[in-house]
Amino acid sequence: MNDQATLDPQIYIDRFEAQSTRHETPCGTGRMVWHLWDRSGGTAPVVVLFHGGAGSWRHWIKTIPALVETYRVLVPDLPGLGESDFPPDGDDAFAIATIVADGIDAIVGKITTFDVVGFSFGGTMASCVGAIRGTQARSVTIIGSSGVGSLGSSVRLEKVRHLEGQERRDTHRANLGQLMIADPAKIDDLAIVIQDWNTIRSRLKTPAISRSGAILTAIDQLQSPLNGMWGEFDAPGNPKGPERVAALKARKPDADIRLIPKTGHWAAYESPEIVNAWLLEMLARTRP
Repeated sequence: MNDQATLDPQIYIDRFEAQSTRHETPCGTGRMVWHLWDRSGGTAPVVVLFHGGAGSWRHWIKTIPALVETYRVLVPDLPGLGESDFPPDGDDAFAIATIVADGIDAIVGKITTFDVVGFSFGGTMASCVGAIRGTQARSVTIIGSSGVGSLGSSVRLEKVRHLEGQERRDTHRANLGQLMIADPAKIDDLAIVIQDWNTIRSRLKTPAISRSGAILTAIDQLQSPLNGMWGEFDAPGNPKGPERVAALKARKPDADIRLIPKTGHWAAYESPEIVNAWLLEMLARTRP
C-alpha cells in the first residue's frame, strides 16, 4: 500500500480493508467485527491489535503493513465501537475482554498462541485479554494507555456531531491536535477521515473503563512479558509520557517500556517509523 499520498483517503481505506478477510463473532446477542490480514495462508504467528477509545481498526492503518509481512494481523472493532455491537456489560473491562478473547479463539483456534498490542483504551483490553488467556498470550504491548500512574485531567474536545463541511473538518483537526497528534503537520486528510468515521460510530464510554484500575489489575496477573510505549507529548491527561513510563517501570521492572520522542498520543500514526520498528523488535522476542 504505497498509494496513500495519491489516493483519496476513503478510497485508500477501502482498498486497504479489501485486502483483509472479514470475520464476525458473538457479542452478547449481537456481533463483533474483525479484519484479518494474512499473506501466509494461515501459517504465520498471530498478532492482535486493539484500537483506542472512540476508534476502530483504522487506528492501525500505518502499522498493519509493517506487520503483515511476517504475521497474521487480526484487528477487531472493539465492542461498542466501529461496526461492533454494544457489549452486555459495557462498564466491565474484564467482561468485554472475555468477549474479545473468545472471538480470537473462534477465528484462529483455541490452541493458537498470539501477541496482543493495545493503543490507549486498547491497552486495557490487551492487558485484560493477556490476563484471561495466560500463556496463550505470548506477550502484551501497550501504547499510550491511560490508567497507569495517578489520574490527571482529561483533554477537552469540541463537539462535531452537529457540524458539516469545512467547519466539521476544521473541528476534527483541532481535536486531533488537542488529543491525538502533537505535530500539526502530521494531521493530514487521512487522519481526519479516520477520526470522523470513528467518532460517528463511538458508543462505548471508554474513558471510565480506562480509569477503572482494570489495566493495573490485569498487568499484575500477566504471565507473559510486558512491553510499553508512550509518546513524549502524550496528551490525554497527567501524568504524561515520561511519568507513565516511570510509573510502569516501577511496577514491572522487567518490562520493556520506551518513550517515543516528540510524539503525541496516537503514536502509531504520528511516528510509525519508530513505533513499527520497536514493535517488531519487541514481538521478535516471543516469536514462535
